[in-house]
Amino acid sequence: MSAVNTTFAGMDDRLDRLVNLDLGGRGVEHLYAAARARQGGSLCGGAAEALAAIPAGATVLVTTGSVSRAWISPTIGENDGPAGAAAIVRALALSKRVTCVVLAEETLLDGTAKILTSAGLSVLPYDQARIASDDGSLAVASTRSFPVTDAEAKTASAVLLDELKPALVFSTERVGRNADGIYCSMRGIDYGMGRARIDYLFDEALARGIPSVCVGDGGNEIGMGVVADAVRRHVKFGDTRPEGGAGIGAVTGTDVLVTAACSNWGCYAILGALAARLKRPDLLHAPKMEEQLLRRGVDIGLINSVGNVVDADVDGIPLQTHVAMADLISAIVRPAFR
Repeated sequence: MSAVNTTFAGMDDRLDRLVNLDLGGRGVEHLYAAARARQGGSLCGGAAEALAAIPAGATVLVTTGSVSRAWISPTIGENDGPAGAAAIVRALALSKRVTCVVLAEETLLDGTAKILTSAGLSVLPYDQARIASDDGSLAVASTRSFPVTDAEAKTASAVLLDELKPALVFSTERVGRNADGIYCSMRGIDYGMGRARIDYLFDEALARGIPSVCVGDGGNEIGMGVVADAVRRHVKFGDTRPEGGAGIGAVTGTDVLVTAACSNWGCYAILGALAARLKRPDLLHAPKMEEQLLRRGVDIGLINSVGNVVDADVDGIPLQTHVAMADLISAIVRPAFR
């Protein structure tokens, strides 16, 4: 876990409380309380400290994206996650010349790259991205597919960590397997088919002592293993799936868990805390950028997974609320730049 920075404690607390307002009524405030007790301080503050500690020019592995209707098609992705991940990748590229490699299913890589481009990033093969990061000539990212079977994922995890030697691994709104090895939706449905088993990479990173930051809003995401008891007690289907067996809670842990009512908001709160620490207001996630990314998601065909439709609302929460959230986060952080 990252050390608590008391200089920004008040601001960090306000950011935490803001993004954990349980607008969706899914029990996230209980998960926040459990994560906060474990962290011993602010969640977004702890995550920002971890990002601030990344060495300049390092490589970071990032994952997001959900094959949201996997039993129908592996090409249907969700719009919570990609925007938040793109904002994080952008900030790391601008502030530290970090090369982020974004991992997802092959079926979602094209849409992932388009979201990254809409955030202002040039998406290049890793070797080319490293050149651009090293000389500071471009804000870049790279993408890479990951296996969809357990055995291949375990092997790929070790190989990828050996190859890229990441300074940190970051996940937002990425489902992890439950205690029965099943990847569960918030409705308790098994939707693991065609899903990249990226949680195994986080298990391996934890075993190696590579720092990790994870963001989630429901209890079934990578990182939620550290608040497993709260998920079982306070989240619908957290204890038992409708058809029986272990609940939806993901078993994989993390060094720093950031909870939020919408995972994208957790990413934006982290960026607010990071911007304050680095004295970089340009790292804040602007309301204009939020609208741009969510509308880009519509073009790509990402779905509002609560509404079951392709639109710019996320988790059933209207677009205007997401734009306002970005504005409120900036308002909380702005005094730190005076």
